Amino acid sequence: MEDVGVGIKRITFPLPFELDHVHCYLLPGDDGWTLVDCGIGYPGLAEQWRELLAPLDQPVLRIVITHFHPDHVGGAADAAAATGASVHQGVLDHEQCERVWGSPDWEGRLAGWFRRVGVPDEVSAGLQAAGAALRPLIRFPAAPEPLHPGDTVDGWLVEAFPGHADGHLCLFRDGVMIAGDHLLPRISPTIGLYPDARPDPLGDYLGSLERTVALGPRLALPGHGDPISDPAARAGELIEHHRDRLDRLEAELGRTPRTGYDLSLALFGDDLRYSQRRFAVAETLAHCERLVFADRAARADDGRSLSYTAA
Repeated sequence: MEDVGVGIKRITFPLPFELDHVHCYLLPGDDGWTLVDCGIGYPGLAEQWRELLAPLDQPVLRIVITHFHPDHVGGAADAAAATGASVHQGVLDHEQCERVWGSPDWEGRLAGWFRRVGVPDEVSAGLQAAGAALRPLIRFPAAPEPLHPGDTVDGWLVEAFPGHADGHLCLFRDGVMIAGDHLLPRISPTIGLYPDARPDPLGDYLGSLERTVALGPRLALPGHGDPISDPAARAGELIEHHRDRLDRLEAELGRTPRTGYDLSLALFGDDLRYSQRRFAVAETLAHCERLVFADRAARADDGRSLSYTAA
C-alpha cells in the first residue's frame, strides 16, 4: 500500500499474466474509505485483505468495481467478506459478469465464436483452456448495489466510458479520474469484440477517449502502470494509435475474404501465447467492425464463418 497524493492510497497485487500487476485504490471519505477494484481472487485473499487494511484509520465502507475483467472483479467477494462493505457495480457490467463468469458454457461459446472467425481448432482449444483456468480465481459479488452514469459514490461522480469493457465506469472528483483500464500510461488497453457484446467496441472507445479530452482531468489513476499527469494528452495518443492501426488493417484488405484470425496474424504476428492470441483476435475483430461501420470494409457472414474484404 502506498500514497499517491490527494489522500488516495494505492494497493498493488501481482498478476500471473504478461501484464504482471493490477492497482486498487482507497478513496478517503468523512466516514470511511471507498475501495475501487479488488484484484484477482487468489486463495486466501480475504485474509490478505484483512491484513492489508488493518492499519487504516477508518473502515472500508464501500467497494466500487470499474469493470468485470478478472483482475478487477475477481477478488470482490473476498474483499466484501473481509470488510463487510457494500459492493457497487454498473448494471450492464454485472449482467456481463453473470453472462460470462456465471455461465458454465461461456468458454464453449467463446471457442465456437473464435472458430467462426477462422481460429483453427487446435488454437481454439488452447484459447478455451486458457479462459477456463481463470474461472476459479473469479469470485464476483452476487447482488451488488447498482450503479448508473450520473450517480455519486461518497462524492465521486460515476461516468460511463465503454470500450475496454461495455460497462466500464470511471470515477471523477476535483479533477481526479479513477480510470480503471480506460486509460493506461504505456500500453493501449485491449479493445476487443466478443459474443453478446456491443457491436462496435472500438467506436465506443474512441468516443470515450474524445470525452476524456473534453473533460480534461488533471490526473488519472489507472488500473496498471503509473499515474497519468495529462490524461487528455494520453487520450489523444490512444486515438492516434487506433487510427494508425485502422489504416494498417484497411491496407491488408483486398477482394479476397480474410478472417479475423488471419488478419490478427498480419497485425500482431504469429508468435503469441494462447492468452495473447485471444486478445489479438478480439482486438482485430473490433478494428474490422470499426472499418465496416465507417464504410471502409465489408463483412461477409453466412452464419458459419465471418470474413472481411475491402469496401
